[in-house]
Amino acid sequence: MIQNRTIPASLSLHSYLPKIMAESLLFSVAESLLGKLASRAVEKASLAMGVYHDLQQMRVTMALVKALLLDAEQKKQQNNALSEWLRQIKRVFSDAEDIVDNFECEALRKHVVNTHGSVSRKVRRLFSTSNPLVYRLRMAREIKGIKNRLEKVAADRHMFGLQINDMDTRVVHRREMTHSHVNASNVIGREDDKKKIIELLLQDGNDTSPSVISIEGFGGMGKTTLAKLVFNDLIIDECFPLKMWVCVSNDFELRNVLIKILNSTPNPRNENFKNFEMEQLQNRLRNTLHRQKFLLVLDDVWNENRVKWNELKDIIDIGVEGSKILVTTRSHAIAVMMRTKSSNYYRLEGLSEEHSLSLFLKSAFDDGEERKHPQLVEIGKEILKKCGGIPLAVRTLGSSLVSRVNRQEWESLRDNEIWNLPQNEQDILPALELSYDQLPSYLKRCFACFSLAPEDFDISSFYVTLLWEALGFLPQPKEGETIHDVANQFLRELWLRSFLTDFLDMGSTCRFKLHDLVRDLAVYVAKGEFQILYPHSPNIYEHAQHLSFTENNMLGIDLVPIGLRTIIFPVEATNEAFLYTLVSRCKYLRVLDLSYSKYESLPRSIGKLKHLRYLDLSGNQKLEELPHSMYKLQNLQTLDLRGCIKLHELPKGIRKLISLRQLLVTTRQPEFPDKEIANLTSIETLELHSCNNLESLFEEIQISTLRFLNFSGCGSLKSFSFHAIKNLESLVIFNCSKLELSMGLGNEIPASRLKLLVLQSLSQLVTLPRWLRGSASTLHSLLIVGCNNLEELPEWLSNLNCLKLLMIEHCPKLLSLPDSMHHLTNLEHLEINDCPELCKRCQPGVGLDWHKISHIKQVIIGEPEE
Repeated sequence: MIQNRTIPASLSLHSYLPKIMAESLLFSVAESLLGKLASRAVEKASLAMGVYHDLQQMRVTMALVKALLLDAEQKKQQNNALSEWLRQIKRVFSDAEDIVDNFECEALRKHVVNTHGSVSRKVRRLFSTSNPLVYRLRMAREIKGIKNRLEKVAADRHMFGLQINDMDTRVVHRREMTHSHVNASNVIGREDDKKKIIELLLQDGNDTSPSVISIEGFGGMGKTTLAKLVFNDLIIDECFPLKMWVCVSNDFELRNVLIKILNSTPNPRNENFKNFEMEQLQNRLRNTLHRQKFLLVLDDVWNENRVKWNELKDIIDIGVEGSKILVTTRSHAIAVMMRTKSSNYYRLEGLSEEHSLSLFLKSAFDDGEERKHPQLVEIGKEILKKCGGIPLAVRTLGSSLVSRVNRQEWESLRDNEIWNLPQNEQDILPALELSYDQLPSYLKRCFACFSLAPEDFDISSFYVTLLWEALGFLPQPKEGETIHDVANQFLRELWLRSFLTDFLDMGSTCRFKLHDLVRDLAVYVAKGEFQILYPHSPNIYEHAQHLSFTENNMLGIDLVPIGLRTIIFPVEATNEAFLYTLVSRCKYLRVLDLSYSKYESLPRSIGKLKHLRYLDLSGNQKLEELPHSMYKLQNLQTLDLRGCIKLHELPKGIRKLISLRQLLVTTRQPEFPDKEIANLTSIETLELHSCNNLESLFEEIQISTLRFLNFSGCGSLKSFSFHAIKNLESLVIFNCSKLELSMGLGNEIPASRLKLLVLQSLSQLVTLPRWLRGSASTLHSLLIVGCNNLEELPEWLSNLNCLKLLMIEHCPKLLSLPDSMHHLTNLEHLEINDCPELCKRCQPGVGLDWHKISHIKQVIIGEPEE
């Protein structure tokens, strides 16, 4: 799971951004709630309890409030009363969410009783509600209370003159219009980027339609500045007789874009194009472009509507060979929509350390003045580590230190980061806010979860998915999809909008990092709802719902909110009294992370956490058994027991966890209860770690729902049935030295849906198993690591025609690649490290095997050893 382990205080946005905070997440909360209120399970339960009419009234009122939220969120920055109104709605929605979840819990409880009730009286007693009549009366009272509160806040809407808007369209957030002028002497570190863009613009092509070159990158990276440098270069002047610069921003209405383009062309008669009809605008522009080789810069494009783009392109496509359109955008999806050729994408990266320092010193000191203050320069280098090479961030931090030569002030900025920086129109952080404003509402809640992520840490989509799912932030998967497919799609959307970096797509999963400033944005927008508690700021927000503690000695903090949904304990937590109090007090917990704690037992009352979806007990080396009451957790989706090395066994009855999707286990038992696991109709992920007594698996069963299977350090495991897991998408086998990799299939090649295969530390691997050929039309990623006896990759490897990622590390006996490697035309990423002879043969341009792989888009080859 995403966790914060003794991490220093994060960058702060308090002084920079308007008060968007957690209220900006309300629209997606309302959508989720309305969906649940309309569900069959809630309908049946509410009819049985006699509260159906009240719930329907609440649903109607909630739909009305939802229709006002988008307008309210845009106006609240100028109206404190409106902000308070939204906070009241948030509290009502939160309580309503708990009520609705209660109905779902009741439906699951009845299902378990009906399914397993005949087993024994003990089971019935375990899953029964102590007094059904009292329960119904209490629920009815709570629902009426919620309904009344909701109607009251809905009645207050007339105070604010809000407009109804029930569609989540992009927020129109205009930035200052850009222009084409730039002082080149003020631009540092972009000379190479400029040359490469100019090369792209000067490329000859046979296409008479204007080709599109896109400069993509995170907000504040300097895309507009780079485009200006190119636009004003003498070579461009000579090559393009007509140059036009248009700042598009959010406004991509065709009429307005045409007016902007015409305003950037020669206009000797000073005509006012705003007075022109649409037909006149089109004709005038086409006449202006006629027989002219032109360069059109479309700066800061946000439009993702292909129809609007095609309308514009049809008008400016007048058949002049060599004309170009240069686009700057934060979104790769927009570049794709504008049909940019793959060779014409240019991803603008951050400045180097050297150039960042030059820009920082230029902003902080008068020319040469820095030589008088070498200590400040060293502190400045430490500050720059937080900027990730983003020019606007570097310039902002440097400018805030102008005329300040007091060492303590510099150290304060370094240690407290950007708490006290003033907000200026051109700073990086408003640019981040602009990107956030453009996110669809369903992504905003998910993005806020990143506030709990560690800084500069590799994050796996697998654990992000578990958190999002447990908190109810993901919609139900469509038929044929898993919840991981839904989450991966969300992550790809965030990546395309430049919120994620170092994004590695491995088919069924992905890995990525968060830029520090992006993580800070998450911390800010989640303020009041998500909170990391540090020793220097231990006070809990009054209405916090998601808490992460960083130190063990903070676990005695009083006044933990009853409505907590998430709590993440620190490493080596030992405060038993706090744990027991928390479990009995916080009955609405969805996520409980006790990983790497030192508890010897868990409270029996954990079975009362009927809303709990995610329970992480991994790394608890003193835990010997689980309380029997745990199997009342019918909502539990993820149970992580990896590294619980003293855990004797999984108690019988695990089949009662009917919502379980992910089970991650370390156990000492020789026989795994796979027949019980096969009864879990939702199970998708099974990970077995250091199950040293386990010898076989899945011998007489099938688990058709299983998608992800991971064996790690199971030293006695000899076999498992491949047929039992025919729908598997991801298979990881790590350090299982006795496992028969042929899976007993012989020459049989069963068809499979495998997308990701990881083979690591397997001394028995000499060549790839033949059954892998059955994944020829699905396998996306193949990782082979630490297989010391691997001697060859078979020629049939080229049949894996969907393979996009191939990584080979520390396989010293692998001497060459198959001759058919050039047939892997979809392979985009090849990485070879710590394979001395193979690295030598694959050296770019000179290696004997280079011609086999030179077609691959990204090739990373380690240095050959002497």
